[in-house]
Amino acid sequence: MARDSQAALVALHRFGFGARGGASGDFLNAASDPRGFVKAELGRPSAGLLEVPGLQSTPALGKAVFDYQFEIQQARDAAAKSAPPPAPEGQPPPDAKGQRRNLSLNSIAMDMAPREPPTEPSREQPAKPPENPDATMVPAEAMRPNAPKPPPPPLNIIQKTFRAEALARLQRAVIADCGFVERLVVFWSNHFCISANKGGPARMWAGSFEREAIRPHVLGRFGDMLKAVEQHPAMLFFLDNQQSLGPDSRAGKNRNRGLNENLAREILELHTLGVGGGYSQDDVTALANIITGWTYAGRLGQLGAPGSFVFNANAHQPGAQRVMGKIYDAAGVAQGEAVLSDIARHPSTAKFIAGKFVRHFVADDPPPALVAQLAEVFAKADGDLKALALALVDSEEAWKAPLSKMRTPYEFLVAAGRLLARIPNDPGRYLGGLNTLGQPLWSPAGPNGFPDTSAAWASPEGVKLRLDISAQIASRLADGIDPRDLLELVAADAASVETRRAIERAESRQQALALLLMSPEFQRR
Repeated sequence: MARDSQAALVALHRFGFGARGGASGDFLNAASDPRGFVKAELGRPSAGLLEVPGLQSTPALGKAVFDYQFEIQQARDAAAKSAPPPAPEGQPPPDAKGQRRNLSLNSIAMDMAPREPPTEPSREQPAKPPENPDATMVPAEAMRPNAPKPPPPPLNIIQKTFRAEALARLQRAVIADCGFVERLVVFWSNHFCISANKGGPARMWAGSFEREAIRPHVLGRFGDMLKAVEQHPAMLFFLDNQQSLGPDSRAGKNRNRGLNENLAREILELHTLGVGGGYSQDDVTALANIITGWTYAGRLGQLGAPGSFVFNANAHQPGAQRVMGKIYDAAGVAQGEAVLSDIARHPSTAKFIAGKFVRHFVADDPPPALVAQLAEVFAKADGDLKALALALVDSEEAWKAPLSKMRTPYEFLVAAGRLLARIPNDPGRYLGGLNTLGQPLWSPAGPNGFPDTSAAWASPEGVKLRLDISAQIASRLADGIDPRDLLELVAADAASVETRRAIERAESRQQALALLLMSPEFQRR
């Protein structure tokens, strides 16, 4: 079979994470059978699952984070009770030397606080000594010039869990043959996004949410993924549904708190129908009433295992509700599940999902004909996401459209790791790079996820930061690498004359590698 280098570039970049370095043969395999290379991952059993020893279920993680937060609160309460009473007005405060610090509370606070780099004293102006040296608890040796920095505080349970989940995801992306399934996971995880910045439970559950609600269904049915997502404790916590009480429910009558429409609104606007999808504010309110009582069990486990999805009948709004013109009779948790099943099959949902799918993989301005084609496949296949992915790969537009979209920061860093054959054993550099480039892992600014257009990532400042990171990578790794060989892995004879010439004329291997990582052949998909 004849080699098609341009099609191989599309296969590896548009659908995957780029070629792996070493003796992987990814580019040759993709050039020999581009469509077959992409589709190969779709036929593997349980292709989307991520089962790594040590990664725990959401309930187990829920119990751990609830217990951790409870211990912190107990320490705070104890500290507040042991604190000396405020000095009467007109009297000086007690001598600071006579006050004892609660060291255990202090260590907890250090654990929870964001880690800021220590400020170096100015060479022009010596550091000002503290007004109360006794209160700093800093050894005198540490104040001397060039003193060794104290070790960072140990990671707490939330930080350890987040890093372990991040590492497992990154390793899978770096070692995947093509990476199409992992790209699908990233797409759906961003579509049904939560933010780890919401608080401790969200950060604890960010990885398990993706493993449990997204991955099992990434090649399954959209309706099943929708149900798994909306009933997952991470989503319920992120969009505050555990705080939503039916106005006429037993809990709603007894507490000074009512309906919260956050989850219901995002289900209709962002997860299924889309803006202009035919729903009204009345539909939002009705759906919010229907899903009252959808929550998760707390630390004491009164309704179920801590951190597990539960239906709280005492918080549920009783009675039938009308959504999108259809009456849904009172049926407990099944009432909400019936609504999700119907809107998953709605024509607006098919059109909305198809549009986002094409925008992600093909072009910022999705070709209308391709969107219509995929919407039809989605509807006829009853939301079969594997059929949707296959239809995209089989379409001519997906292969003819130019590689004009810029890789997101996540795609860029993973592609670099693959090309340089660096399987991460610590997620620190990746997480730091993602923070620098504006795409912190599992932490979008809002429920609409990270943007999916080139303009969002191709700003002058964003490009400069990519160049800085590329230069840092090159400074660490270029000595044992010939960038000209890597160019063959990236694009072979599909590489432009300009790119090839720039790499050949580079003053050093470091410069050549940085130029390769910043080349259009590497940055575009």
